[in-house]
Amino acid sequence: MQTSSILDSLTRPADLVETLAEDVVRCAACAHRCTIKAGRRGICGVRFNRDGVLMVPQGYVAGAQIDPVEKKPFNHFLPGSEVLTFGMLGCNFHCGFCQNWFSSQALRDPRADAAMRSISQISAERLVQYAVDNGASAVASSYNEPLISTEWAVEIFKLAKDSGLKTAYVSNGYSTPEALEYLAPWLDAYKVDLKSMRDSEYRKMGGTLQPVLDTIRRVRELGLWLEVVTLVIPGMNDTNDELWEAARYLVSVSPDIPWHVTAYHPDYNEDAPPTPASTLQRAAEIGQEAGLRYVYAGNLPGRVGSLEDTVCPHCGQKLILRSGYRLSGYHITDEGNCEYCQKPVAGVWQTAAERRGGRGFPRPLAH
Repeated sequence: MQTSSILDSLTRPADLVETLAEDVVRCAACAHRCTIKAGRRGICGVRFNRDGVLMVPQGYVAGAQIDPVEKKPFNHFLPGSEVLTFGMLGCNFHCGFCQNWFSSQALRDPRADAAMRSISQISAERLVQYAVDNGASAVASSYNEPLISTEWAVEIFKLAKDSGLKTAYVSNGYSTPEALEYLAPWLDAYKVDLKSMRDSEYRKMGGTLQPVLDTIRRVRELGLWLEVVTLVIPGMNDTNDELWEAARYLVSVSPDIPWHVTAYHPDYNEDAPPTPASTLQRAAEIGQEAGLRYVYAGNLPGRVGSLEDTVCPHCGQKLILRSGYRLSGYHITDEGNCEYCQKPVAGVWQTAAERRGGRGFPRPLAH
């Protein structure tokens, strides 16, 4: 049975859709805004027109596990907590450097056909109960591109909110205003990948730059917590000019946006050399000089000095000490202020009581 046939059986009618004439629909889940005739598919491959009805993914995961929230990465959203991360298959981009290509490119690349063996049918109720049973503080849609399965995410997020959990998206940011408005009542945090400041590079990935920039601004306007990640790839987006352009854009939206400049390693179809620590340090210095208050270097734990730590922008004291996903110090008050100078630190914080207990070993996910 072909991959698409299996996935097509795990679907429901879309909410993010406009019905046009003669059984044609226009999808509003991402900025491609695919116009899809009956029997055809959108660019993502998982949203398709069945007899004039746009069908979208529901009722399965291709991955679900308890992760440190820092792995997403979020450094100012419930740091030190656990998050149930779930994902499906497919993507609206085809990045040659994708580091989750096994799930994201399952409908495009025969090398990823085995991803079908990872599919597990499951209810939204069971996923949320698993998060609760294992002491997670949040649930996050990740691994593949969550925008193409937004209806399924909202089904889960509604139940998560009812159970007292927070919710997050880990996304390429190729969104639409309609999708963000649909998500906003049920979403707390959104991580956007800002892959480049060059439209030409985005076209190689299958998109354009402006919708991503618009998403970054719109997420802040909606009052959601936002963090931005740039995977720094030698020869693609690592020039000083491009890094300055990215940093200045983020500052123009808000200097409180945490910017993660992270190390690339050769994967999938990209063979550029791994990102050296010195490049990340240079990128972080540019972000700081541009006016960003919280800049982090990631994927090279122990090799980037204090760029893993959260530092108070007011008094310069280290507030959260990190090595990779491990925290060794926490100096933010229950009110979200610096313990030393008592001035506010931007983020979504837990109280000491909520943080108490630490990380345990999650039980297996029962279907």
